[in-house]
Amino acid sequence: MKKILLTNDDGVSADGIRKLAEVLKKTYDVIIVAPDRERSASSQALTLHSPLRLKEIENNVFSVDGTPTDCVNLATNIVDNNGIDLVISGINRGQNMGEDVLYSGTVAAAIEAMNLGYPAIAVSLTDPTSSFLDCAKIIHSILENDIFSIITEKTIFNINIPPLPPNEIKGIKVTKLGHRVYNDFIQERVDPRGKSYFWIGGEAPQWQGDEKTDVYAIQHGYVSITPITIDMSDYNYFPVIKKWLEDKFSN
Repeated sequence: MKKILLTNDDGVSADGIRKLAEVLKKTYDVIIVAPDRERSASSQALTLHSPLRLKEIENNVFSVDGTPTDCVNLATNIVDNNGIDLVISGINRGQNMGEDVLYSGTVAAAIEAMNLGYPAIAVSLTDPTSSFLDCAKIIHSILENDIFSIITEKTIFNINIPPLPPNEIKGIKVTKLGHRVYNDFIQERVDPRGKSYFWIGGEAPQWQGDEKTDVYAIQHGYVSITPITIDMSDYNYFPVIKKWLEDKFSN
């Protein structure tokens, strides 16, 4: 029986991770190691200046008073350092598309697993009012169709699922990242004492993307799978920099 580590950034008690565990336990050996509270938008943060507490709150369910990245490190070094076949981060409450992947604790946990040598998947339900149970069943189906055979320790799969019943989903598309348009990203408000304060987030995001993007796939009723690697080098820019070096710094 394959062993799957579940983590997230919504917290160990979040409905998404619990429904996913409920469905996967029928077929797989499941361990949960997740933050003790919500840690959304924590990205790849590590806790370096305070101790971490790891607590088993149920059988094979552990809470950590740290970030999703902390959770993956503790899970793979302390809880079970042998035999994890796959790390799944999610199911996240809300989409992780486009530039969101840079902020997302959900995606960061999967990337940390990849950095540690484990195959990993990040899963998000784009409308958090939809059914996490339906979403979990879709992920189970993807696993049962042997996604293990194509995922490696060098790339994560970022999966976004549209807010539709399984029988209304049109299929699965491999996609690239789309683009998020930020409107009123910082909102200034005034407290009862007349002092200003700020909320980061603003209005609901607007999205742009052609038919090859995660945005397009979700908007048209498809599950989106975007392969992501840690190499952020822009190879297309290499010739521009090389020419500049030759022009300005050659003897």
